[in-house]
Amino acid sequence: QVQFVESGGGLVQPGGSLRLSCAQTDRAPNHYFMAWFRQPEGKEHELVANINWNGDVTYYPDSVKGRFTISRDNAKKEVNLQMTSLTPEDTAVYYCNTFPLSQRPTWGQGTQVMVSS
Repeated sequence: QVQFVESGGGLVQPGGSLRLSCAQTDRAPNHYFMAWFRQPEGKEHELVANINWNGDVTYYPDSVKGRFTISRDNAKKEVNLQMTSLTPEDTAVYYCNTFPLSQRPTWGQGTQVMVSS
């Protein structure tokens, strides 16, 4: 049932850094594009970053560009998100998933990121 398991979140002060990891089960199929999404309280999921299979093509919205870095290790079936210079606006539950999303995507438990002084 569970395909993606996110970890690495926590409470951090503004300006701090966190590294999130997304582990995939051995039964999970390979996905050409993988992505990180986040869901602030009371809001819908929003795209944070995506990455192609080879890792040489990435995309970031302006809100995180220059601060977040997505990477993947296909041998380990792992997708990571390095976050720096965090602000309170980055507070959200972070999820990994395929890109683009299915019409009715299935979400994991996610990992909570809280940025507060």
